[in-house]
Amino acid sequence: MAGLRLGPLLRHVGTTTATVWVETDRPCEVEVVCGAPLDGGGTGDDSSGGSSGSGNAASASCRTWRVAGHHYALVVVPGLPPGSVLPYRVLLDGAPVWPPADAGHPPSTVRTLPDDSGAVRGDATVRVAFGSCRWTTPGAADSPSVGPDALDTLAAHLARSPRREWPDVLLLLGDQVYADEVSPGTRRYLAGRRTGSPGEAPADQVADYEEYTHLYHESWLDPGIRRLLSTVPSCMIFDDHDVIDDWNTSEAWLAGMRGTPWWRERILGGFASYWVHQHLGNLSPAELETDKLYAEVRAAGAGDGDAYPLLREFAARAEADPGAMRWSYRRDFGRVRLVMVDSRAGRILEEDGRRILGEDGMEWLREQCTPDGSFDHLLIGTSLPWLLPHAVHDAETWNAALCAGRRGPRWARLSERIRRAGDLEHWAAFPESFEALAGVVARAGRGPEAPASVCVLSGDVHHAYVADARWRKGERPGSAVFQLTCSPVHNSVPAAIRLGFRLGWSRPARWAGRALRRHGHGAAPSVAWRRSAGPFFGNQLMTLTLTGRAARLRLQQARPAPGGPRLVTVLDRALTPGVGGAAGPGGAAGTPRTG
Repeated sequence: MAGLRLGPLLRHVGTTTATVWVETDRPCEVEVVCGAPLDGGGTGDDSSGGSSGSGNAASASCRTWRVAGHHYALVVVPGLPPGSVLPYRVLLDGAPVWPPADAGHPPSTVRTLPDDSGAVRGDATVRVAFGSCRWTTPGAADSPSVGPDALDTLAAHLARSPRREWPDVLLLLGDQVYADEVSPGTRRYLAGRRTGSPGEAPADQVADYEEYTHLYHESWLDPGIRRLLSTVPSCMIFDDHDVIDDWNTSEAWLAGMRGTPWWRERILGGFASYWVHQHLGNLSPAELETDKLYAEVRAAGAGDGDAYPLLREFAARAEADPGAMRWSYRRDFGRVRLVMVDSRAGRILEEDGRRILGEDGMEWLREQCTPDGSFDHLLIGTSLPWLLPHAVHDAETWNAALCAGRRGPRWARLSERIRRAGDLEHWAAFPESFEALAGVVARAGRGPEAPASVCVLSGDVHHAYVADARWRKGERPGSAVFQLTCSPVHNSVPAAIRLGFRLGWSRPARWAGRALRRHGHGAAPSVAWRRSAGPFFGNQLMTLTLTGRAARLRLQQARPAPGGPRLVTVLDRALTPGVGGAAGPGGAAGTPRTG
């Protein structure tokens, strides 16, 4: 009898369709059955009370396909009623495997988006929760200094909350797994698997596709996370730790990595496992139908076949040519548009033309962000912050100029060492791309059809803050523009790093940054920005609540409490330019709130 190894993960949900991803322990037929809409509006066991549609079940099924001995399926369920909350079941070869018989928690559900009439009226509310950097350590004994996992705490919180308060989508903005900083349990697994032959990866890092699958199992089999990801749709994009720290920092870094004996299997396994576990679920049913690689993998992995050789070839192309694959994608939630941008794999690294996105990638981004009256809010998701603390921004632009040889070869060699030691590789370290993104944001915010807000959502830097952007010259966008940064979901921040980021926003640090910029013969950025909230340190998640042309932001941290960790609200404000300020330990309203 077939069993469920991983999942189900609810990924893409539209007005009438949903996709559900699973891994099974053998080849089988996977069926997803969505039942009648739920009624009522009370606790997490009930819906929001706004369900509509018929009571008939909708179902779909497909065969699994094999990759490196693992069996996967991505089931597309059509014909769902718009604006409904529908419980669903997963069956393997006709036998029910989800929800578990001893679940003891609310059923997994699909909550479809309202139809176009509700979206056009602007009366639909869209809640977007986001964060990045989740280091997985099963068991508190493995990570006593890291603190509670914000995603696990969110799962427990939602289980006792009304569904009308649940996020409509969860954005995981990078470092979903840590391939280079593994848990003690994974280190023991690697030691038991490795033969010790020369050429293998370091003992505390994964080496190939099989070891990547262990990371996903360790992360997504956590009971709370499994329930959360089975009910809240998720959008994902990778960052460096999904492969290795400082991935694609520079041309010299990449040349060095390609010279190590274990890098090739590491990067091929990283790309292939990301495509299977994260990227596929980002795609809509229409995109899946036309995706040539997906069709080829399903065909090659059918029956006794295995699609891993095919995926290895694809991964080799993606590693050799940054333009071979577009990992960025777009999602619309009624009148909220989300554009998720790959800021890692598509980089152009030659020093005389460094860019985070090539010309094709940047043109695609411009097209997706062009205002056409169809969205009230534009969200640009990128793992790396666009607007950093000012001193950090200036240090990165200075470093990029010197690495490019603006002060001669000796400065270039020293600056390359500084770049790697200081992790100076955000948008600011690619000045042309920083200004190109500024142009995209400015264009998106102009004209009579401009959205009310343009928000750049990011993680990576292990703290949270809000920055308001304004343009120094030229036509200024009418939309409110914000950098919203939230990280980590579960990780630690050394005291020195905390101090550095606090100082990075200070006036003396800004003076020092300007001096560095002058030394590198750099120009001032076209954008001016100021911090209006933060920095906040802790394991945390942000939630944007968007209704019509109004937006509200909430930052919650996971903190220990009797009976288990709780989410404490430390910032809750309408998203209006110039409003707010750094909330103290008592929170934005003066008193911490749990929930």
